[in-house]
Amino acid sequence: MIVVIKKNQEQKQVDNLINWIKDLGLNVHLSEGENTTIVGLVGDTSKVDIDLIRTLDIVESVTRVQEPYKNANRKFHPADTIVDVAGHRFGGDNFQIIAGPCSVENEKQIIEVAEAVKKAGATLLRGGAFKPRTSPYSFQGMGVDGLKLLKKAKAETGMPIVTEIMSEEYIDDFDGVDVMQVGARNMQNFDLLKRLGKLKTPILLKRGIAATVEEWLMSAEYIMSEGNPNVILCERGIRTYETYTRNTLDLSAIPVLKERTHLPIIVDPSHALGISRFVKPMCLGSVGAGADGLIIEVHNDPAHALCDGAQSLRPEQFEDVVNCVKGMLPVVGKRMDR
Repeated sequence: MIVVIKKNQEQKQVDNLINWIKDLGLNVHLSEGENTTIVGLVGDTSKVDIDLIRTLDIVESVTRVQEPYKNANRKFHPADTIVDVAGHRFGGDNFQIIAGPCSVENEKQIIEVAEAVKKAGATLLRGGAFKPRTSPYSFQGMGVDGLKLLKKAKAETGMPIVTEIMSEEYIDDFDGVDVMQVGARNMQNFDLLKRLGKLKTPILLKRGIAATVEEWLMSAEYIMSEGNPNVILCERGIRTYETYTRNTLDLSAIPVLKERTHLPIIVDPSHALGISRFVKPMCLGSVGAGADGLIIEVHNDPAHALCDGAQSLRPEQFEDVVNCVKGMLPVVGKRMDR
């Protein structure tokens, strides 16, 4: 349920309304804009007398929200949420590019790639320390040692780091990680989502391989309902009957999400397509569809990568993509940090 407060009302009256709502056992989500104040009621609103609230002098309107996600709903929070990662802002008119290798392989590799992508225009560094793989015999990542190398690359380049967390047991090891990524396979790992919701660290939430938009937003709701508002959604393709690409990149999800949620949305064309030569056109398509950023796999030697070399760009290819993206951003009213 959403209660819209009239302009220029006394704060004491607003506080009295909020306290009354809380006394009914409901949670309150407050969104204050320049012209309106919105009070979102979260919980069992069947006990709330809508007609009574409508009669209050300070209330402009009352609306029931049908969607099951509340905190992530744009009706509760009309303005775009801005997620700040070490001074790099996701959402609104901001655009960020995250880049780096699929997996951390050794110190030389991760630092060399980090320096290359930063020079080309990336604002954050990605790299997998823990790698969920379909086969138990595939390279699973360096684990905690990989995290240490990522942090060393961060110290060397000054770039914030983004990496995937697969289990609650490693949360302490992620101290110093700027963005924790929840992969497609863990999108509905609700225990993990609730635990991450107790943090303030920004969470990059990837869409599950067969998840609907509503299921994806409900996963974001799990994180937000525990108190962490810093969620960045990531479209990375869904499983369809098509076999020419690894997944089908659902760019139509971007305008749909922009209508339904205030959370920033970025796109991962590397995992979606699985083929490096298709990454550039999908990056440009993502910008045109309204994405707030990209996460792109870049490797200094893709032919010998331990993981997903076929979808990784070489540094010079990545630089070309960044330059083309920068040329498109003014058309869609967005800008990069630099």
